[in-house]
Amino acid sequence: MTEHEREGFDREVDRIFSERVSSPARERSYECEKCMDTGFIQVRDECGREVSRKCSCGEMRRVRKLLEMSGISREFQKKRLEDFDTRNIPQLVNARNKAARYLQSFEDIERQRRNSIMFYGQPGSGKTHLGTAISSGLMNRGIAVAYMAYRNAVTRIKQNMTDEERYSEEIGRYMMARVLYIDDLLKGKVTDADVNIMYEIVNYRYMNNLPMIVSTEKSLEELMEFDEAIASRLIEMSKENRVRMQGEELNYRLYS
Repeated sequence: MTEHEREGFDREVDRIFSERVSSPARERSYECEKCMDTGFIQVRDECGREVSRKCSCGEMRRVRKLLEMSGISREFQKKRLEDFDTRNIPQLVNARNKAARYLQSFEDIERQRRNSIMFYGQPGSGKTHLGTAISSGLMNRGIAVAYMAYRNAVTRIKQNMTDEERYSEEIGRYMMARVLYIDDLLKGKVTDADVNIMYEIVNYRYMNNLPMIVSTEKSLEELMEFDEAIASRLIEMSKENRVRMQGEELNYRLYS
């Protein structure tokens, strides 16, 4: 930024501050009292000059925006790995530990082929809790995650298949998100249209090394029966982070 541009920038920030202070709204409380919700604060630089700097509240706003845009409900955004009840069952302990390691190492593996994680098997074993906890953890670090509730999302995409622009918009948000969380993959009756939609999403992400978090009640064999091309890509991308959860004792809905 040139000196002339900096001066213009500072004048604009001063104007915003002046309007905030002089307006009748000055009596109201601000979300950030430090910058009065302008996003900037006045500080002195190393030469003693008063300059404008971005306020620290900006990052908090960005994280909150990511959470709002993710599609994950406020209730599920509260899910945390530390709240996951393993009930001292080895499979659940392993699942939580895998999730924690994945979250911790995400930036290191994000651009690699094996950059995804998949929880599969027993209904009611906490797969959605773990997937949501990972998603929330990533978004709290400023990493955008798109939530795809499989059944609802595929239905919505199919409803827009005759409108090319709307279809591209609907499917594009899942194809191109930095991280995609597919919850309850293959839940309900599966049609040929479902297969085509999921192939389009999964293949694009596979070809571009875009990570996915996947939960499904299907076994790996059932995934392969559904569609070998889709299943093989998911299996390869989650090879280091596949978590099988099997056994009725894992179903907290039955034993809680």
